[in-house]
Amino acid sequence: MNYHAAIFDMDGLLLDTERVCMRIFKEACATLELPFYEDIYLSIIGRNPAGIEQIFRLAYEADYEHLHDEWRKNYNAVVKHQAIPVKPGVIELLKWLKSKNIPIAVATSTVNDVAKKKLALAGLDQYFDCLTTGCEVKHGKPDPEIYLLAASRLDVDPTLCLAFEDSNNGVHSAFAAGMITYQIPDLVEPCDEVRALGHKIRPSMHRVLEELQ
Repeated sequence: MNYHAAIFDMDGLLLDTERVCMRIFKEACATLELPFYEDIYLSIIGRNPAGIEQIFRLAYEADYEHLHDEWRKNYNAVVKHQAIPVKPGVIELLKWLKSKNIPIAVATSTVNDVAKKKLALAGLDQYFDCLTTGCEVKHGKPDPEIYLLAASRLDVDPTLCLAFEDSNNGVHSAFAAGMITYQIPDLVEPCDEVRALGHKIRPSMHRVLEELQ
């Protein structure tokens, strides 16, 4: 492979955040005596706040505002003060890319201040040359805008970037940007439509590192 940069999603890929986030959402539903729709919840993984709001407003209608406030309050109380566990193999891969002088960016749907806090608490902020977040783009994942912006900030052609994702929405985004795309599934397995893209699906970051070495 010919690549000059690497761009990483964050939640569910670098950090084991998705399980924490879903647990807190389920607890918010229980507190407000609202149903938890697992299929709808899984469909929002990888999307930016605007995309998440659009889907949840359809599902929860008039209850959305109260649910969002309860969810976000409890979620921020955790992720802004506690280090989320780093996924296996992440630090080894980041250190190896750094040793090869490969520029590295994050392209996350999370808003900027929360993303910075998560990376800092986990001790990962030192590895990245730039951070691109969901509040900086008009069109969130699965649109390619966030990956194209990250590549532009690294000053590298998108086709010469490795992209690492866990979600189907994220894979669509990176693939549409023309990047060499790896998927390391977390809560959601690749659907048939995503598998048909022909990108690289691997079980762990350890396997990715072995392949790149």
